[in-house]
Amino acid sequence: MSRVLGIDVGGTKVAVGVSSSDGPEIAERIRLDTGSGTLERALAAARGLDGAPAAVGFSTCGVIRDGRVRLAPNVPGWEGLELPRLLREEYGAIPVAIDNDVKAAAAAELRWGALRGVSAGVYLNLGTGLAAALVVNGQVVSGAHGAAGEIGYLQAIPGEPAFADGHVPLEERVSGAALAARGTALLGRETTAADLFALFAADVSDGTPDVAGLVDEALGLLAMSVANLCATFDPECLVVGGGMMGAADLIMPRLTAELRRAVPFPPEIRPARFTDDAPLLGALALAHAASQSS
Repeated sequence: MSRVLGIDVGGTKVAVGVSSSDGPEIAERIRLDTGSGTLERALAAARGLDGAPAAVGFSTCGVIRDGRVRLAPNVPGWEGLELPRLLREEYGAIPVAIDNDVKAAAAAELRWGALRGVSAGVYLNLGTGLAAALVVNGQVVSGAHGAAGEIGYLQAIPGEPAFADGHVPLEERVSGAALAARGTALLGRETTAADLFALFAADVSDGTPDVAGLVDEALGLLAMSVANLCATFDPECLVVGGGMMGAADLIMPRLTAELRRAVPFPPEIRPARFTDDAPLLGALALAHAASQSS
């Protein structure tokens, strides 16, 4: 099989990899930090791995709308970037598939992982940010504007500051970045979401009893929001991935209990097969699909 190329641009890093078989194996890879000239550096790294791949898959933070990247303010120069045009200029007649990083990760789970064989499903990404991907008839759904599954924009309180005010309400409460920021403010020192989960699991307040309250509130809000999503969409399976799954023993029971309590037909809940490499594997899954359909 010809080699395909995958590129993943996230909020803090760029990953580039190549694959020569239709499976979740990455033959070679390069990792870069995001910053100025992110796309140029990513494409240069990609040329070094394979200058003439059979197909290219590109996973990006944000969404593609009207030929530009939207909802991606955290990567310098990325918001409004004409990514599809620039990739056409780089790769010419080589097939190129582009998708949101969470939807790409769902594509990897569909092709090789926990969503394989699922017709109606949800992929939930609990990482630095918060988002989901919806699967219908075994395909990831884009939505009318490419933004299906952007649950970070859900409101937790009626009338609270929302998208029009420059906010991402749910993500600002329960994502990894949100927990880290809230934990840092609470404890007065640099704190990660993993630190908070560890304190919560050990029942150690670290001198601040509100740690347990903070984590419990976040888990409860997350579980309620996911239950609302599942009651609306009626999936057969919910697959949960992302960096916060390091605390899966705390997260999964809360989700399971709330789905059983609140959803008329609760879906089966599974951990994702892929974690850290999920968006890059998703880019490779997109590339394999593009190669086979060309």
